[in-house]
Amino acid sequence: MRDQLEDAHRHMDDGYGRAQHLNKVELPKRFYKSVDVARVEDGYAVTLDGRTVLTPGHKIPVIVPALSVAQAMAGEWAAQGEFIDPATMPMVRLINSAIESGETMAPAFRAEIGKFVAGDLLLYRADAPQELVAEQEREWDAALVALARKFDIAFQPTIGIIHQPQPEHTLGRLDEALENQGLLALTALVSITGLTGSGLLAIGLLHGLFSPDQVWQAAHVDEDHQIRLWGEDEEASERRAKRRVEFDIAVSVVEALR
Repeated sequence: MRDQLEDAHRHMDDGYGRAQHLNKVELPKRFYKSVDVARVEDGYAVTLDGRTVLTPGHKIPVIVPALSVAQAMAGEWAAQGEFIDPATMPMVRLINSAIESGETMAPAFRAEIGKFVAGDLLLYRADAPQELVAEQEREWDAALVALARKFDIAFQPTIGIIHQPQPEHTLGRLDEALENQGLLALTALVSITGLTGSGLLAIGLLHGLFSPDQVWQAAHVDEDHQIRLWGEDEEASERRAKRRVEFDIAVSVVEALR
């Protein structure tokens, strides 16, 4: 499993993560004039001057099943100026990373979400200060109750960071909750899981138990508590804003494919 995930991360460097590297080197010049969305046999493709866009690594045609996803990618391509800046193309990067990874990685992505679930953010609580304890209980307990009712499961939250095993029935049912999700949806869910630190929130979002804003708020209970205590750091705020953009893009993919 580890080898598979490392391979996936290498592919993400071809698509999603590549933007970080390109920020440090000369950006490629825009080479196209027109951007369109075309209906093709397997879905929708973005075309640049009439030619279907290919992934940057393996040169695979970028074809998606949802029109809204293709339109979002087309919007990012059309918004480029003199140079093409992948950092401003989160949807393109996410979809490229999925396609470059390949369908064989879908089980590994599903397992990665399961690993987060087994040691989820919502299950490990602070013992102090009382204000943070109360905030975690208010946000996280409601999420756990919603999941428990939806999937007929139980959780065993704990205080501190020592690993607390969750019931096998619970883990099995939550893994089943990801059945029938294709590569694109799982890639988006892995992104949401990584950005929030919670596979439970990602699964709840997939099944309509939580809104995107509820997920984002629950994922930042600890961070928001620190901000109230010590004030907001400008760099941290910028990083959070960028993560929110990536989160919203991943959510839009999940919703388009649901």
